[in-house]
Amino acid sequence: MADGTFHHPDRPAIVHFHPAFRTALCGDDAPPTVSGQVDAQREVAVADALPDFADAFPFDRFNRVQSATLPALCESDDNVVVSAPTASGKTGVAEVAICETLREDGTALFLAPLRALTNEKEREWERFEDMGYSVYVVTGERDLNPDRAARADVLVMTPEKADSATRKHDSRRYSFVTDVDCVVVDEVHLLDSDRRGSVLEVTIARFRRLCDPRIVALSATMQNVDDVAAWLDAPSETTFSFGDDARPVPLEADVKTYSHGENAFADKYRRLYRALDLAEPHVRDGGQVLTFVASRQDTVQAAEKARDELAERDVDVGARGDYDLHQAAQEIDDDTLRQSVIDGVAFHHAGLSTGDKNRVEEWFREGQIQLLFSTSTLAWGVNLPARCVVIRDTKYHDPLEGEVDMSPLDVLQMLGRAGRPGYDDRGYAWVVCDRSDADKYRRLLRDGKPIESRLADDLEAHLNAEVALGTVESVPDALDWLETTFYWVRARSAAASPGTTGYDSAEAIRERVRETIAGLVADGFVEREGDSLAPTPLGRLASKFYLRLDTARRFADLGERAADAPLDETAVLRAVARADEFDSVNARSDEEDAVDAVLGAAAPDLGPGERKVLAILQSGISGTTPSALKSDAWVIRQNAQRLLSALRAIADRFGGPQAANLVRRVEARVETGLGADAVGLTAIDGVGPRRARTLATAGLSTPADVVDAGTSGLVAAGVSESVADRILANARDLPVIAVDWGDFPDSIASGENDLREVTVRTTAGSARAGVRVSVNGREMTQTASYLGQETVPVGVFGGDATDLTYAVTVTFPDLPLPPVERTRTVRVTE
Repeated sequence: MADGTFHHPDRPAIVHFHPAFRTALCGDDAPPTVSGQVDAQREVAVADALPDFADAFPFDRFNRVQSATLPALCESDDNVVVSAPTASGKTGVAEVAICETLREDGTALFLAPLRALTNEKEREWERFEDMGYSVYVVTGERDLNPDRAARADVLVMTPEKADSATRKHDSRRYSFVTDVDCVVVDEVHLLDSDRRGSVLEVTIARFRRLCDPRIVALSATMQNVDDVAAWLDAPSETTFSFGDDARPVPLEADVKTYSHGENAFADKYRRLYRALDLAEPHVRDGGQVLTFVASRQDTVQAAEKARDELAERDVDVGARGDYDLHQAAQEIDDDTLRQSVIDGVAFHHAGLSTGDKNRVEEWFREGQIQLLFSTSTLAWGVNLPARCVVIRDTKYHDPLEGEVDMSPLDVLQMLGRAGRPGYDDRGYAWVVCDRSDADKYRRLLRDGKPIESRLADDLEAHLNAEVALGTVESVPDALDWLETTFYWVRARSAAASPGTTGYDSAEAIRERVRETIAGLVADGFVEREGDSLAPTPLGRLASKFYLRLDTARRFADLGERAADAPLDETAVLRAVARADEFDSVNARSDEEDAVDAVLGAAAPDLGPGERKVLAILQSGISGTTPSALKSDAWVIRQNAQRLLSALRAIADRFGGPQAANLVRRVEARVETGLGADAVGLTAIDGVGPRRARTLATAGLSTPADVVDAGTSGLVAAGVSESVADRILANARDLPVIAVDWGDFPDSIASGENDLREVTVRTTAGSARAGVRVSVNGREMTQTASYLGQETVPVGVFGGDATDLTYAVTVTFPDLPLPPVERTRTVRVTE
């Protein structure tokens, strides 16, 4: 707030302090209760407040924000909500909450908004490791070690990973999540994020139902901190709302417009020149400028153009001529970046190597880089303040959504990076936009934005997940769950605030939940008996794989059809291309010819976006993606792999092992780009796309070929000897099928019937398998088991056919191995 006070809106601005903190804050003569306005001016020594954890902090004194929140964090068990400007010290508040949890021998969980930030916290919090505490990061890109997670004192996750983990809390791998004592939610205003907000909301609500941990929620400045506090049951004494004067460096923010033209490419450069006009005075003065652009490619192009333009304008950049920087730059992996940094201009995006990103961040902190171009993710992740921040692009291309506006949360987060504490007297922040958008962004800068719930957009999927988890077992349970959500609290608050729109009445929301349950029952996700609710297999699978429910239903329908008629690769790829998860994909005009070149006249019934997805998947499995489709191909393939994993599990449940095996092979081809004849190589542990191509080029197309080649053959194919030994051992672990026909007859008289037994076994390895017996192409029997040895009865019937061809087909639903088929022919005699 402008006057520097902090309090829960509409509640008394009073904070009750422990005597020790009162003395540290206000001196020996402090009254028993003091107002936040007084306390906010004092700074407390870390050693005085947390003597056992002084080494956990990279500073000696807590700042105003941190000092003011100390009593709430350390002298109370209540939930805490802190709203404060960017760069005002909220990380220190989080670390105090973690220390207090550790002091009580508890486990703390830090929810970071981005995966990149989880990695940064892992590096930063080596301080805790040095003190004897264990910090463990749990992300989707790392193999989970359940024992390490269970032993950890501090866990770090993204909301998405925490959602996944809590959905599996009753498994041994993820049971550790129910032992969390404190959840620190960084950037809780992400509740208002279109795609991620509902995930964060239900995850926090689920934690409270599972193990009721203390919640410490941290946010950038938000209008309705009282709604978040009410949701989390944080009392006024532990709810804080700091105003702009809590920023260590005052911020001057405004909007600048540019002349919009007909050519989008030319508009980028118009905005870039506008951004450079705003950056130039600060660069000339030795200051640093952080410019946000829409994409990775834009960071590179903008940096290259900016170098030339600064030289044209004769702007002196301090890094030019710095011998040490020139020498250090030779270690950079990216050629363009290497040339750029020596002129004091750089770019930063998630596609750079870890080493290159670390060097850019280090040099920017040191002031060697004066102008840095980045994507918006840097605003949420690494703490790199600059004297001046310019948002060049307020719109960006999303491969799944098309052109979309930058989130208001992203805009405010980016602008908040302006001003370097200890270096600048003032920060400068600018939004460059079209004149038609100027008023919108001026209102955003002036008024901020209330935090809204996004749960209503995904209510069906999240309610299904709660039923699948068993946290909602009845209709009354569902209504109780509703009242634990921010959606419910915000709707109640909106109802009491004239002029607030977008929320229904309490009874209307309850009725919507009842209707949602009815829809889940009708679509086969939930079973209902009276008021009791239970998940169906489809409901569990939809929850496990985060599927949109319409997608899950169509996948199940495809699986059921596969039980009667075999699937083919085209049907699998079409099902994925038509998934609701891709419903916002659109094909730009320059992509349509490329799509037609891949698909030709095929799939005329699909829409342009669906055809684009199908073309990317179809071309990807052959390793020939057209250049016009490559910019979106990576994101689409990543999403497709998740959908294919889900389709495999659903096909296995509703269509059987044969359908699942086909999907698994398609999945492996989409992931690797390998041909159908070589994709089985990826079933060998340690053989990824590159090694598989090396082996296939040498004529080794199957795991059996690898075993036959031996170590010497693998070395001759281009694999090192140590790797060859490991690959060979892993290949030998894969199942090798043998079929023992026993006393199966060579002939049978017409009209006679005989019952024999056939044994299917593995001579090496073991795996889950489906065994199918057919005669003349017609299925006789099918079974699924974890195959070591399986004996199946087979009827031999002398019918009208002259010959009976019996086929035993073994498929592996979890491995990208082609089916193994063995046949036997019985002659029918007169």
